[in-house]
Order: sequence, then structure tokens, then C-alpha cells
Amino acid sequence: MDTSILEFIARALVLGGSVLGAAAAMVAGLGPGIGMGYAVGKACKTIGRYPESSGKVTKTMFIGAALSESMGIFAFVVAIVIMFINPFIDKVV
Repeated sequence: MDTSILEFIARALVLGGSVLGAAAAMVAGLGPGIGMGYAVGKACKTIGRYPESSGKVTKTMFIGAALSESMGIFAFVVAIVIMFINPFIDKVV
């Protein structure tokens, strides 16, 4: 086989793997959304039962939501880097 064909196949495999990796990274973004929804629901339920604790519950909920959201943002950044910057394409023979 010609080396240009082999290089084309190798690049196609790397790009295909990059797409699958980016998709897997975005699946990791589902967890923070589900977790934040669960946390906000529980916080609303607690505030409904004990209105005097709304300050502490709200503060703790916002800190937890921020930490949870950072994981989703990191997953999004990894997916963008894999898709558009593609650091693996230079490793092709």
C-alpha cells in the first residue's frame, strides 16, 4: 500500500477516536446536572420544612452546586480540546 493511504487511514482512526473521546467526556457532563437538580430539590424541601434554616441551606447548596458545575465545565473543556485542538493528530506516522 502507498504511504499516503496508510497516513490517511491513520489520521481517520485518530480523528474517529477523538470524536468518541469527546462524546465520552460530554457524557461525564450529565452527572453534574443530575446532581445539582437533586441538591436543589432537597434544599427546597428542607427550606419548606424548616424556614429558619434557609440561610445555611442556601449557602451550602450554592457551594455544592458550584463544585458540581466545575466538573461539568472541565468535561466540556476536555471535549472541546479533543475535538478542535486535537493534540493526538501530530502523533500519526
